[in-house]
Amino acid sequence: MKTNKLTIFVLVVAVVLCLSAGKKRTTIFVIGDSTAAEKSHPESNPERGWGMMLQGFFDDDIRVDNHAVNGRSSKSFLDEGRWQKVLDRIKPGDYVFIQFGHNDEKPKADRHTVPGSTFDAYLSRYVGETRAKGGIPVLFSCVVRRNFIHQVDSTVDDESLRQVVYGDEVVNSDTLVDTHGAYKDAPRNVARKLGVTFIDANKITHDLEQGMGVTGSRKLHVWYRPGEIASIPKGRKDNTHYNIYGARRVAGLLAGAVGKEIKALRKHVVHFDHVVSTQGRGNYMNLQDAIDAIPTGQKARIYVLDGRWTVNKKELRNKKLKFECYEGARVLVE
Repeated sequence: MKTNKLTIFVLVVAVVLCLSAGKKRTTIFVIGDSTAAEKSHPESNPERGWGMMLQGFFDDDIRVDNHAVNGRSSKSFLDEGRWQKVLDRIKPGDYVFIQFGHNDEKPKADRHTVPGSTFDAYLSRYVGETRAKGGIPVLFSCVVRRNFIHQVDSTVDDESLRQVVYGDEVVNSDTLVDTHGAYKDAPRNVARKLGVTFIDANKITHDLEQGMGVTGSRKLHVWYRPGEIASIPKGRKDNTHYNIYGARRVAGLLAGAVGKEIKALRKHVVHFDHVVSTQGRGNYMNLQDAIDAIPTGQKARIYVLDGRWTVNKKELRNKKLKFECYEGARVLVE
């Protein structure tokens, strides 16, 4: 009898919550750089942006549309026509999460901006044009780099870190050393001036990295030993870009901060034990892998963002699982 109840419960959850595809949703657009961006080939590439993971922290009433792109600054994102594509899609009541800074610091003329001047001007333009379409802008400071050395080389391009193989690390500080300077402060200043919600992603990620320590914070990034990841045979030492675990941790913290600051979004913020997405937007790409990771008898909530899955009811007898689905995802129990 218990088995029947469990089967019925899971089927009801799966069917009712999964048949909501096509309903009107509020969209959160994300614009920014590689720390938030979508990543290609998620089946083999361990790198993730926090914006790529963000849907896993919002319920079925919210749609995350991530337009952040590797290597872009507030200037180049606009100059390349990427902002216009977002602007054309904004509906009244939609949100635009704006986060730049990492590449605005770079000296190349096609990306460089100046805090207190051109950087502020570009951020202000995004805010003004979002509001003109009836949208709601939210400014984020840039996330930190994992930097525990006092001498910062500001000429290093973050994109080149994907070519840095695993090796010894030079560290001369137990405390995270800031690499952004005034670029982390400009979004706060613009937000205060224009009356925009501000999310201090720099402080949030600083506290996360510092709390994990010099060695522990490597777990957030694309730090892998040779042979650990098949697609990176020589390993990698990247202190800027997040791996699956890191992007998910950061996305969860930022979603929580958004919920605290924006009352209308608060009720839509969700936190699941596991998120399944064949597109790499969760911590598992396969539902069975997520189920296998849960110890027998332990309660767990699984959010299925996409894909069609079948679960053996026998397997669920000793696992206390609750499934919820997004849009057209399907979970059937047989």
